[in-house]
Amino acid sequence: MKIRVGLAEDNAFLARSLATKIALFAGMELHFHALNGRDLLQKLEQNVHPAVILMDIEMPEMNGIEATARVRKLYPHIKVIMLTVFDDEENIFQSILAGADGYLLKDEPMAKLEEGIRMILEGGAPMSATIAARALRLLREPQRASAPPAEDFGLSERETGILEQLVAGLNYNQIADNLIISPKTVRKHIENIYRKLQVHNKAEAIQKANQHKLI
Repeated sequence: MKIRVGLAEDNAFLARSLATKIALFAGMELHFHALNGRDLLQKLEQNVHPAVILMDIEMPEMNGIEATARVRKLYPHIKVIMLTVFDDEENIFQSILAGADGYLLKDEPMAKLEEGIRMILEGGAPMSATIAARALRLLREPQRASAPPAEDFGLSERETGILEQLVAGLNYNQIADNLIISPKTVRKHIENIYRKLQVHNKAEAIQKANQHKLI
């Protein structure tokens, strides 16, 4: 039995090119072509399921990342390879969270695409070299996935400047000298910073500033 491959791609030219390539792969066939994520889900309801879906990211009505999340929830046995021109970290990160099994760029050689489809059915996770490098960078920066969302704590420009100097390790007198204000005024600003950040001391303020990228 041939390996059934589904394709979600809104660009007609690229879709024809991919269909031609898949037809040349031994033991594979294009099972269907969907124009967007919504069309893909409708086709999955009506057809015998493909083993693999090649998923574009930027599509009208429903993009590939949202479609991938729904496919993984409704049809967990189907493998999904993101096949796109986008290699930025945000798309990679969101695709991984959505449950993509692989991520290949559209300009990869035909042999790389065939290898990726076969690899994913054997339990592998095909990735273009540049994608793998970016994914490793994301793993080295776990705060990307765990950091609290950015918040507006209402710090004034002056308070932000003082907080920056606190994080740098300066004391009240040094900050006062830098800003040409009195240590008493610096203390008052810091009290306001603590109140707005809802912290009680310098260590907690520094931790919160780093967590929320306030400086």
